[in-house]
Amino acid sequence: MKLAIISDLHSNKEALEAVFAHIRASGVGDLVCLGDVVGYGPDPEFCVDLVRGHARWCLMGNHDEALFRDASDFNPHARGAIDYTRRRMHPHWYSSSEKKQRWKWLKSLPLRHEEGRFLFVHGSPRDPVREYVLSTDGILNPDKLRSIFDSFDTIAVAGHTHQPGVHDEEMRFHGLNGSDVHEFDFEPGRKYYVNVGSTGQPRDGDNRACYAVLEDSKVTWFRVPYDFRATMDKILGTGQLSEILARRLAVGK
Repeated sequence: MKLAIISDLHSNKEALEAVFAHIRASGVGDLVCLGDVVGYGPDPEFCVDLVRGHARWCLMGNHDEALFRDASDFNPHARGAIDYTRRRMHPHWYSSSEKKQRWKWLKSLPLRHEEGRFLFVHGSPRDPVREYVLSTDGILNPDKLRSIFDSFDTIAVAGHTHQPGVHDEEMRFHGLNGSDVHEFDFEPGRKYYVNVGSTGQPRDGDNRACYAVLEDSKVTWFRVPYDFRATMDKILGTGQLSEILARRLAVGK
């Protein structure tokens, strides 16, 4: 296995283009997505089309799901972005077939995928769409994290928190610590919970786009610089998306 994994794109065209170029240059031909293709950002159609055209499969994220369900539990900035995305993407009877197909594709995304010894979800094995597994859970919520580890057999791979790294069976979290490239080896017979980070809205204090390459015995994260100022300008230019969604791209928070 050598699998490029993207997650939490959040309608960020510039970040996604930079990551796709990096993946192509690396020679990894197999690509999947763990969800949250839309939400927060200004270019949902572009991101949906690129993932539809290139990813072998894509999972349902909570922002993708919110287009078709209630987003009342989202914060106001996220909820406003869902409303903005829905207004842009929801097809009418007179809409183009392309628009209808995008909507149909998003609505039909699966919740989980298993491949060999790996379980892929957006959120967690207990709640594949909405549960957050935070980098601090081993310290602040050890019972929660132990319960999550009990809910899968070997290695779980997720996104959702925008915090790349690995939880091991001792409840320790191994982060990237600002590295351009960071590699983590799996010890045989041990369980791990892997977070691949966010391509379109990093939140670990590093504003570069993030993706991971998964192999049988290890996972490697890559940080990719992109023109976040262009994305910020487009967010502000909508007149509808919150300026906070633009500002956070500069600081990676």
